[in-house]
Amino acid sequence: MADRNDAHARDAQRKSPSATRRNFLQGLAGAGAAISLSSRIANAQGAIGFWAKDLTDAQLTGMFGTILRIRWYERTLVDKMLTDSNYRGYNHFYVGQEAVATGVCAALKNSGGVMEADLVYSTHRPSGHAIAKGADIRKMAAEYEFRATGLNKGYAGEMHISDKSIGFIGADGMIGPGPVIATGSAFAIRARGSKQVVVNFGGDGTYATPHFHSAMNNAALLKLPFIYVIENNLYHQYAHYSWSCPMKDIAEAAVPYGIPGVVVDGQDVMQVYNAARTAVERARAGEGPTLIEAKTYRYYNHWGAPGAKPGELGAFGYDPLAISSFRPERELRAWMARDPVDICRTTLIGWKVLDAAKAAAMETSIKQEVLDAVAWADKQPFCKPEDGLKNVFVEGSVPARQFG
Repeated sequence: MADRNDAHARDAQRKSPSATRRNFLQGLAGAGAAISLSSRIANAQGAIGFWAKDLTDAQLTGMFGTILRIRWYERTLVDKMLTDSNYRGYNHFYVGQEAVATGVCAALKNSGGVMEADLVYSTHRPSGHAIAKGADIRKMAAEYEFRATGLNKGYAGEMHISDKSIGFIGADGMIGPGPVIATGSAFAIRARGSKQVVVNFGGDGTYATPHFHSAMNNAALLKLPFIYVIENNLYHQYAHYSWSCPMKDIAEAAVPYGIPGVVVDGQDVMQVYNAARTAVERARAGEGPTLIEAKTYRYYNHWGAPGAKPGELGAFGYDPLAISSFRPERELRAWMARDPVDICRTTLIGWKVLDAAKAAAMETSIKQEVLDAVAWADKQPFCKPEDGLKNVFVEGSVPARQFG
């Protein structure tokens, strides 16, 4: 009888996607640091709550789609910068970091406007955050070229895009001040009694700014619904983060503030989601902020596409802006061997959510979606200089006193 019951239990487990994912992740955690799928999936952490295994197949497939959409949006613009002399965009590419934005935003509420959606404050590298939050890629592509039908009517460009309808407060060309403004939003949310949370994305360079520590201090002191996500891609512009941070893990900065500091593999969207979901639930419950450090890497240089070739992933050639020592090619190739697209695809195939053919079809479809969006943007009218007078105040226009 015992053998028969055990057989029934095994059959039920095989039929349950949730159970399969649970065993998969728990098996990795129990087996230690060396176990992975195809040497690409990161070592699973211990149970930290809200495992990605509990997401539906549709949600998991949606996350993979978001990663692909970010990847091909950016790769398309890289090629455009390299081949189209009329392209007016000024881009800081996010390729390689897709799993961070996707995993974090999948744990958020992304609709309802600024009074209901969870809020995201971005950086000067905003494409991934905006797409993961739900921004329209056609309007984004138009905005990046300063077109009148762009997300912000052509006046934001890349570094200042925003979309209040989804709670994407916007990108920021300044390094540092974002978290201070974000904690102000978190204070307003708590004062209003809303259950929203605020996420601020920052690079590894933000650790060395006073704004980082001011934001952490106030968020911890007031127990604000605030999550600081450090995307540690090792370099701020061209300087290694160790030049400005004395710790290997920036997450250790959470210790003096008495808040959780979590390190995650930023190439694995499931790990990022797990950490983000735990932080979101903590914030919603009134327990205060969390600092998440996602270890990741950008495949292109600080700005634009120097060193890259059309149709090829990554930038390996000379960058004339790199005035200090910079990353070796072997380092870049090592990170590309643990690509977030590959890791997510392999995970979902292992979980029987997708097969290789469906994954390939998804990628082909999304690539075409992006190409169509960029082609649409190319046909849009440019904004007129005099229209800038309409955007100084909330209502009305500024009188035209002088041009030239």
